Amino acid sequence: MAIGKLFIANRGEIAVRIIRAARDLGIRTVQAYSAADANALAVQLADEAVEIGPPAAKKSYLNVEAVLKAARTSGADAVHPGYGFLAENSDFADAVEAAGMIFVGPTGDTIRTMGDKAAARAAAQKAGVPTVPGSDGVIGDLAEARNTAETIGFPVMIKASAGGGGRGIRIADNAEAFEALAAQASSEALAAFGDGSLYLEKMITRARHIEVQILGDGHDAVHCFERECSLQRRRQKVWEEAPSAALLPETRSRLCDSAVSLARSVGYRGAGTIEYLYDDATGEFYFIEMNTRIQVEHPLTECITGIDLVAEMIRIAGGARLSVAQSDIASRGHAIEVRLNAEDPANGFMPFPGEVASLRVPGGPGVRFDHMLYPGYQIPPFYDSLLGKLIVWSDSRENAMIRLKGALSELEIGGLKTTAGLFKALVDDKQVADGDVHTNWLEPWLETNSSRLTE
Repeated sequence: MAIGKLFIANRGEIAVRIIRAARDLGIRTVQAYSAADANALAVQLADEAVEIGPPAAKKSYLNVEAVLKAARTSGADAVHPGYGFLAENSDFADAVEAAGMIFVGPTGDTIRTMGDKAAARAAAQKAGVPTVPGSDGVIGDLAEARNTAETIGFPVMIKASAGGGGRGIRIADNAEAFEALAAQASSEALAAFGDGSLYLEKMITRARHIEVQILGDGHDAVHCFERECSLQRRRQKVWEEAPSAALLPETRSRLCDSAVSLARSVGYRGAGTIEYLYDDATGEFYFIEMNTRIQVEHPLTECITGIDLVAEMIRIAGGARLSVAQSDIASRGHAIEVRLNAEDPANGFMPFPGEVASLRVPGGPGVRFDHMLYPGYQIPPFYDSLLGKLIVWSDSRENAMIRLKGALSELEIGGLKTTAGLFKALVDDKQVADGDVHTNWLEPWLETNSSRLTE
């Protein structure tokens, strides 16, 4: 393998996960950290660690020059960006390669194409992947956009071309509201991503969010089946499952095959996720975007397939071809993941940084907790509030729900408010148990169930 030392340009639980995968491959690790993360678990576990700047992400984890300088000085052969921060920054990927190191992920050109929502939509159409009815690329002025929206038919989604994480999105129910909402979406996108361009999609009112995990080596690609991520708050995933209980086998086959077709068409390298909307009313699915990185919810796929996705992407970056053929990959059982955040769900999900007073991690067969915690650790207030992911696996969805309930009862993160109470309530909800949910289900449920969200 060409990689002997790996620089980790991220933090939190994904940094810990990357360190463990690299260790299994016999690769030394260098952990980047900000001044706020000097005592982080990843810093303690890595073979080496180097400070890259002050607490603010813009001056540390998002500081391309500081990250590159630290990586070069450390003697690293490769840089793993994890997810978030610089993971989908095409210029950063190019800069890593230009500096003589390996970027653990796709090429800058692939990130550039698939990270631009309008360009990705065009690539999907070229690969024969169904797309949501919408504008043909980026829209022009607001008058043209309104005409396009009327042609598509309301309601429509106004989406930032360079967006992500639910930002730069508005839903227009009629022509009268359209122009003001489009201006808002453009302004938000410009502030968040430096690009205010927009495109339009038909709004599917009862949609499920289905995504397909793919692996590619630049020559070929395979899928590792799908995950469902329909339980969302403010378009942020909170609960994910694999496989989706909503898909018929024939639909699953078409969906996964379409993802492979798209990945092959762009010469994809590494781990990536192709996201779709699934229309409950018609049984049709539509491409929405591609995430050119490892996903927060990747452990679900690892549970049902037995493939170490993080190790595989490191191997591929080092020059290896795919270690598995499509015929080697099978889905077994059912997995559920819930995201534990340092937030108070009974108080509007207010962030709750603080010290971890105590920690009890659930265990037993089919239980996994990917996290960055230890007693006495001070959660910094500068970054995303994700503490870790609780993942369970069993032979059926019903048994996985039972296992999740037990694991949640064991979990204890003392000294903090967390979203554990939300999941204790959801696991007892009949509609969740029946799988009768969609992307717009959770927020109305939260409005009527706020009193049940305490731990």
